[in-house]
Amino acid sequence: MPTPREYGAPPQITPKGLADYLEAMSKCVMQTGISWTVVDKKWPELREAFLRFDPQRLLAFDEADIDALLTDTRIIRNRTKVNAVLHNASRMLELEEQHGTFRKYLRSKADYWDRAKMLGKDFKFMGEMGAFHFLYVVKEQVPSYDEWRAVVKPKQAPEPGTPRAQGGRGTATAAARRTRS
Repeated sequence: MPTPREYGAPPQITPKGLADYLEAMSKCVMQTGISWTVVDKKWPELREAFLRFDPQRLLAFDEADIDALLTDTRIIRNRTKVNAVLHNASRMLELEEQHGTFRKYLRSKADYWDRAKMLGKDFKFMGEMGAFHFLYVVKEQVPSYDEWRAVVKPKQAPEPGTPRAQGGRGTATAAARRTRS
């Protein structure tokens, strides 16, 4: 039975604080539409640029700080993703205050599917796969990968051993043009 690690998901961690949860979630955010390999290569510098994902420090970012980030070649310079990380930091702080701890928030829903749906509503860039990987990484209970995949759209996840496309937008179109010529 394949595991998320076989698809390149980050290794599991035992979160020690909110910054660990935010970092795990932010890695899923940054990975959306990009291979884990690309994200992993940029991660140490990206982590530094995002102040080690300390939510309190990120809350102090203003528009000038965001603009500076978007010119920083160390990070994945996507305004929507950068804004999502900052939004998610703020939301995590709110939810931690409401629930006492972020872990209690995560466990406020007993069922995995309800938790994943809750993450999708409360956080940006937390779709089905992002929620699955995030919960897996922070060692929350998730279904087996096969069970999860049987429930979500089958084409969302690659088959074992199938390399993911590396080219980004337009790659399929460019490949189609080459095959037509």
